[in-house]
Amino acid sequence: MNTNVISSFIAIATSISFLLLSPPSKSFYHSLFLSDSLSCNESIANHLYILTKRPHVAGSEANAEAAAYVLSTLTSYKVRSHITTYEVALTYPISRSLTLKPTPQDSPVKFDLHQDIYDGDPHADVADEVLPTFHAYAKSATVAGPVVYANYGRVQDYAVLKQMKVNVSGNVVLAKYGKIYRGDIVENAYAEGAIGVLIYTDRKDYGGGGDAKWFPDDKWMPSSGVQVGSVYNGAGDPTTPGWPSSGLCERLSDDDAEKGGEVPLIPSLPISWADGDRILRSIDGQVANDDWQGGKDAPVYKVGPGPAILNLSYTGKQVITTIQNVIGIIEGVEEPDRYVILGNHRDAWTFGAVDPNSGTAALLEVAHRMWKLQEKGWKPRRTIIFCNWDAEEYGLIGSTEWVEENREMLASRAVAYMNVDIAVQGLGFYASATPQLDELLIKATKQVQDPDNSSQSIYQSWIRSSENPKIGRLGGGGSDYSAFVQHVGVPATDISYGEDYPVYHSMYDDFIWMKKFGDPKFHRHVAVTSIWGLVALQLADEEFLPFDYLSYANELQRSVEDLKIELSEKGIKLFPLFNSIKELRMAATKIANEIKVLQDRNVWASVSKNDHYKVRELNDRLMMAERAFTDREGLPGRTWYKHLIFAPSKHNDYGSKYFPGIDDAIEKAKSINTTDLWLAVQHEVWRVSRVIKHASLVLSGQLT
Repeated sequence: MNTNVISSFIAIATSISFLLLSPPSKSFYHSLFLSDSLSCNESIANHLYILTKRPHVAGSEANAEAAAYVLSTLTSYKVRSHITTYEVALTYPISRSLTLKPTPQDSPVKFDLHQDIYDGDPHADVADEVLPTFHAYAKSATVAGPVVYANYGRVQDYAVLKQMKVNVSGNVVLAKYGKIYRGDIVENAYAEGAIGVLIYTDRKDYGGGGDAKWFPDDKWMPSSGVQVGSVYNGAGDPTTPGWPSSGLCERLSDDDAEKGGEVPLIPSLPISWADGDRILRSIDGQVANDDWQGGKDAPVYKVGPGPAILNLSYTGKQVITTIQNVIGIIEGVEEPDRYVILGNHRDAWTFGAVDPNSGTAALLEVAHRMWKLQEKGWKPRRTIIFCNWDAEEYGLIGSTEWVEENREMLASRAVAYMNVDIAVQGLGFYASATPQLDELLIKATKQVQDPDNSSQSIYQSWIRSSENPKIGRLGGGGSDYSAFVQHVGVPATDISYGEDYPVYHSMYDDFIWMKKFGDPKFHRHVAVTSIWGLVALQLADEEFLPFDYLSYANELQRSVEDLKIELSEKGIKLFPLFNSIKELRMAATKIANEIKVLQDRNVWASVSKNDHYKVRELNDRLMMAERAFTDREGLPGRTWYKHLIFAPSKHNDYGSKYFPGIDDAIEKAKSINTTDLWLAVQHEVWRVSRVIKHASLVLSGQLT
């Protein structure tokens, strides 16, 4: 027989033998992760039931017990786990009172500020463990004055009041929850001269309006329901800004923390829609605009001030207390020093069935499925880290302290952070991300079945609501991705099923609400688990990181085009931004081509040692490019926020802004309109253009 033929037979036989003896591919394990054999809605429901038996606010015994449960569960799944503690400043209510005197002739009305137990409430025996309704970090003070109704308490709402010649100064503001972060409602009121703030849940927004029934008969907020929460405008422990609250650390005094400008300087209280309705009926003056009015059966909303007088009193205590982050690690076998991080917080204002423990239950289910994959032989290429944060509700404290403590390690090793705060709150899939991860999210939704329609994927249901999947951005400060993206510059995602739910942060956010209205069969929890875990697996296992910076560049281009329209007559030069984005696009194309060449070569040849080094080098460039969008000086007046592309709006911590430094400068220049302030806008344009150029240099991998 011909020698060449024999050689060919030997080569084929060797190849077949290699294929038969080689372990399953990573994609095999990824498909297995999504299989029905590993999915279990019952175990998710059981986790949620256990986690929500008691109210578990940060710093409480019940929350420590919840941490122990998460730790023991991860350990039972063979995830190497530990607890990291911090000593942080948290506040709790001591006393509250609210009295209304509708007119000088009327007797005062004293509100009981109490959330009622509902018929058949299985948590009635622990209802007294729910903290009295309050705002965390609210100023302790007693104030009295006429009431002014300010709609949602936004900057534009106060502009309307000024047009109506309504003076807020020296008065108590009544504002509705919604649209913006409650801390910004208080800060905006203070800026207008208000002496105190009440924030209520309007029935039109949260109570279903008109004839709607409310929980437990329907999903809506009961008349006594109150949305509690923090009014702190920073991130992390307010007494340790920028450094971790570990051990006997340096700590600001209360006075110095107040001077930082992120702790409120006037008292505030959250109240129910029933109490808000009673106050609104006592306000006279001009009739509010149509879009400020309530729903069916609501009184006519007027803006005041007065004649009603409110006496608001709040006393809180600030204590240094221990919080606990639970950290679990599955170590990578090829690149153990590259971290793919999944995070969710555990602490809740009350029972927390939706916020946050639907996410905690999903996190534990991801860990469970990965344990099953390990039993079948799967080993991640990169290290996977599970993080269950504490004290998120107070101001993203657990995650921020951990990121500040591990900043340098994360800056050099973190591939991406994937957040799930609320896993399920209703219908429909919602996602936010830094732009290079968009395609990865979309790909995952194409592989996961729609929990509400088994004939289609989540992607198919997603695009039916709009022509293209709508992916939000992570500029807001609403959850634990903030420190990763906005402080360090780590690519990130945040996903959820449903958007907004009426009993948010009230004592009615319990297991019964979830079982009846949020996710009766817990199939949506399974879907979120599948997408979350699949994205993590692909980030942990793919040889080349699945990052798309070309889409990032294209989105930045669209944002600058919008900016061009906004600044068309202001004399601001935008060519630095356009030029730097062009360079980013070229660098993104270059690295994509480099990866393709290497992939094509390795299809037909064994991977050489040099190729391993090249893969690592390319991945490092992809991983570090997001860091380059940060600037060590941070945003003007908000130096903790280092990211110049994404950060919260100055007047709405929940809001996401492109180029926040430019946006803040524009708002200031528009309000005062001086040459120096418009020059400040131009300076911010140059700053952003520089970080975009830095990102393009990182992607290109070449020194200038």
